[in-house]
Amino acid sequence: MITEVVQPIVSNFIKSLRDIGYTFEVAVADVLDNSITAKANNIQIACIPDPNTIFTLLDNGNGMTNIELISAMRLAANDPDSLRDGSDLGKFGLGLKTASFSQCTDLTVLSKKNGIVSIKQWDLNYISKENEWLLITPSINDYQNAPLFEEFMNQECGTLVVWRGIDTFSKSDIPNKLDVLRSHLSLVFHCFLEGIVPGKKALKISVNGQTLEPFNPFNPKHIATQQLISEKIKYKNSEITVQPYILPHHSKLSQLEFDKYATKDGYTKSQGFYLYRAHRLLIHGTWWGMHRTNDAHKLVRIKIDIPNNQDHDWGIDIKKSSANPVSEIKKDLKRIIQQVTVKGSRPFTGRGKKIEDKTTTRFWELVADNKEIHFAINREHPIIKSLEDTLREDQHHLLNVILMGLESYLPLDAIVAQLNTNPLKVNQETLINENEIKMLVENWRSKGISEAFIKELLKTEVYKNKEGYFENANQH
Repeated sequence: MITEVVQPIVSNFIKSLRDIGYTFEVAVADVLDNSITAKANNIQIACIPDPNTIFTLLDNGNGMTNIELISAMRLAANDPDSLRDGSDLGKFGLGLKTASFSQCTDLTVLSKKNGIVSIKQWDLNYISKENEWLLITPSINDYQNAPLFEEFMNQECGTLVVWRGIDTFSKSDIPNKLDVLRSHLSLVFHCFLEGIVPGKKALKISVNGQTLEPFNPFNPKHIATQQLISEKIKYKNSEITVQPYILPHHSKLSQLEFDKYATKDGYTKSQGFYLYRAHRLLIHGTWWGMHRTNDAHKLVRIKIDIPNNQDHDWGIDIKKSSANPVSEIKKDLKRIIQQVTVKGSRPFTGRGKKIEDKTTTRFWELVADNKEIHFAINREHPIIKSLEDTLREDQHHLLNVILMGLESYLPLDAIVAQLNTNPLKVNQETLINENEIKMLVENWRSKGISEAFIKELLKTEVYKNKEGYFENANQH
């Protein structure tokens, strides 16, 4: 077998590496994962025009020796299939580098361990020029004016990440970028910020001096939030925890709180699964094609917690911003969707409150009564009222019994089954005989029925979009 070494053209490879598709906030979150893995509980972020835009992230984690830092700067430093500590948020050993390269051309990392400071730098312009992955050890004096440098030097241990040569946004974009970043980090790391991660102290994150508040998307402390029974799915010697929530109806919230939990995407787009790996939010607001997004289920949010040894089964990518579970897991999730969405489509409360459409007078009404709903025939429908006017008292009772029978024995199971299996074949409207309707209208006309009543009839389902019947009746 004949072989030869064919080196990639490094400058072209770098362009591809930089174009993986990170947004600024996703890139920062990826770098921050390393700080949490290093057992940091205080992370400071700064981004200023200095005079060129510079970004720094400082943690108080374990820090690294010179040898450990070189290893951390190596691309693909980790075997993605190797066993990791349960709290390790990394996988490929690419996050720090690919996330940083997506935003800047100059990545420098300073780290302190056992009182000794180490420093390493990737300069993509220099690498492209030399066509070699040459890791630089720059002078620490070059970073004395970098934001958070002083704080780093005063710490016992920790790591300072510095981005220079930022070319993905301008100075004028910084305020907006930081607003988006604050919202993203408050959501993605809310479990850590709340201090609810087992074995970890509450995490503190600040951005340009502003301390972040956790944003828990399930609003669990609100009295009207429904926290349904959680379920544990056994899969490959691990446990997947599924915890469904139904958020409060808007009538139970202040406008401020309602807007807050709607998020920038709105309630409808925010429904669905929220996937957490080792308590870090990866994906949110998706049904993975197992359920159609609709307004009826806009308050349903289902939290999924997975361990960090199931990345392959969930199709988690390098950016940790897309995933898709294998079909075996989807079977259980589909079952849970069906259970939860039934409860999640009951946003109306209050005894006997009608859910109405003001533009149409319907034969059937949907009525919410305490925690139950039922379908009822509209006793105020003009045709029923007209019929009652012609009946004797005993016939009134008979009509009422007939209507109650229709309501009580409505074949819901059969209807649902047919709509699920043969939705296009179910067509009730063809049962309406147009000649019968025309004869009824003509009969009413001959008896001098009022125009007010005619106007009411035009709003009913039977005559909706059939105004021609009344015009024909007038010609006779």
